[in-house]
Parts: sequence; structure tokens; C-alpha cells
Amino acid sequence: MSEPENPENPESKGAGTAGPQPEPIRFFGTTWVDHDNGYGLRRAGAAIGSLAAAVAACFVLRFAYEGLQLSNTGSFVNVLVVVMFAICSALAFRKTWDAFSTRPADPEADRSLQGLKAIGFIGSLLAYFFRTFTEAPGEALHRKEYETARAQYARRRGNPSTKPTKSTKKKPKRK
Repeated sequence: MSEPENPENPESKGAGTAGPQPEPIRFFGTTWVDHDNGYGLRRAGAAIGSLAAAVAACFVLRFAYEGLQLSNTGSFVNVLVVVMFAICSALAFRKTWDAFSTRPADPEADRSLQGLKAIGFIGSLLAYFFRTFTEAPGEALHRKEYETARAQYARRRGNPSTKPTKSTKKKPKRK
């Protein structure tokens, strides 16, 4: 999951310690754990970059649409292409947005939607853009999984702070 500890690389912080290690997020590494080492700048850069990529993609699609108009394919084909990109973008936005907070229940079905997400790539870019306003995309999911793994590791290691106290143990009912 993590690279070997390197004192010159701030993202490898804690990589040599025992226990579960945080999973790096694209463009953020493991800075999402403590929100350090330029985390805010990375979020701003990711937002600007994804918005710029979405705008550039819209220009490319506009040129493609103008090419369809020049070829005189008819209004039905032009409308069909616009509707197809709009629907695929909306579905890609929704699937990308959901992927930031939950793992897919059926990875095989998720893999089968890759073509749809490729066609609606503008929706995916916009989902990434909007998510960077609240967190690094996928941070909540990674944080929840990381904290769960740390708690399980602490219980296995016998950390007394994670064991139930006598007052919280259920007492057997007497008959």
C-alpha cells in the first residue's frame, strides 16, 4: 500500500510503523490523513485541473458536433448525439460521485459501465471538481476504512483502550 519510508518524501510518513497503512489517493498521496504537506493546495489544484479538463472536453465535443452539422447527417442524428452525451454524462457523474463514498457492491457490473463512463467523461470530471470543495475525492471512504483497520489492529494487538470495560460487558441473566 505504501512506499518504503523515505525521510525526504513527506508522503511516506509513518510507512515504517507496524499496523495498517493509509491507502494513497490519486494526486493527494497520504496527505489526506493529517491534511498536511500542501493538502489544501492539492485540493485547489485538483479542482482547477478537473474543471479545466471538463471545459477543454466541452470544446472538443463542440467541434465534433459542428463536424456532424457540416456533414449534413440530419437533425435526428444531431439530437441523438447530444442526448446520448447528456445521459452518459449524468450517469457517469452519479457513478463517480457514489464511488467516492462507497465501494461498488458488484465490481463486475461496475466494470461493465466503463464504456458509459468513458462517453460521459465530462460528468466524471465535474463530479471530481465538485467533490474537491468538501474533501479529497474518496477521502471519507478511505478514512472510514483506515480507521476501521486501525481499530481492528488495535483489538488484535490487545490494546486495553479498545477492550470493553467491566461496566459495559453484558451480564448474564439470572433465573
